[in-house]
Amino acid sequence: MPTPIFSRRPALAALVLLAGLALGACSSDEPQVPDQPPEVLYNQGYDLIQTGQYKQAAKMFDEVERQHPYSTWATQAQLMSAYAHYVNNEYDDAIIGVEHFLDLHPGHRNAPYAYYLKALCYYEQIVDVGRDQKNTELALQSLAEVVARFPNTDYARDASLKLDLTRDHLAGKEMEIGRYYETRGQWVAAINRFRTVIERFQTTTHVPEALSRLVECYLALGVNDEAQTAGAVLGYNFPGSDWYQDSYALLTSHDLEPERKEGSWLNAIF
Repeated sequence: MPTPIFSRRPALAALVLLAGLALGACSSDEPQVPDQPPEVLYNQGYDLIQTGQYKQAAKMFDEVERQHPYSTWATQAQLMSAYAHYVNNEYDDAIIGVEHFLDLHPGHRNAPYAYYLKALCYYEQIVDVGRDQKNTELALQSLAEVVARFPNTDYARDASLKLDLTRDHLAGKEMEIGRYYETRGQWVAAINRFRTVIERFQTTTHVPEALSRLVECYLALGVNDEAQTAGAVLGYNFPGSDWYQDSYALLTSHDLEPERKEGSWLNAIF
């Protein structure tokens, strides 16, 4: 994942793709750091990172801004502190740090990394589909923002890959809820979830099943035209899938054939 290359001089601290580390935040009951020149504090933070003392490193970067808020060293230290929180899984603190950096320096050369770091904070909090997906939605929004703002960067390329995984995860959540409703005969509620997968997450791996489930639900409701259209779309786009074979068998058992029908919402999507 993109992480900072650490430098003793802010002007040389470029941000590129590297492997992550594990950092920590300082506790509030630690003694105050004596006043020192900004470059001394920053380089102490750098040295602490190099030796794996991540909590102390984060404190030193915070001290740069606290003691010398208008120095050039403080600008880089703000982002380094946010990074320290991120790799220590303190995502809320990291997001606060990133937003603080971007509020003060929206046009900074390291702004692309800052936006990407914020997206990572949400991405790393994605949980299994059985739980609330608020952070997954936020990850989707933040990753998309990186791609839109900085399209020709390493950050955008990596964000695009993570976007695909994030969409697939959200689609999986919709499928889980849709199947839940379907097993309980709540056909309309199930259809709404499967339609969401097809409309919002059309490029994910869940689309063939969503179309097949629509065939089942529409037949259960007696809406044969929509069932036939869903079957036809499934057959056209995923002709070799098991889901199509099952849907075809189900339709023919009702003396129906997969066939696109005029006016179906699916025709506007596929």
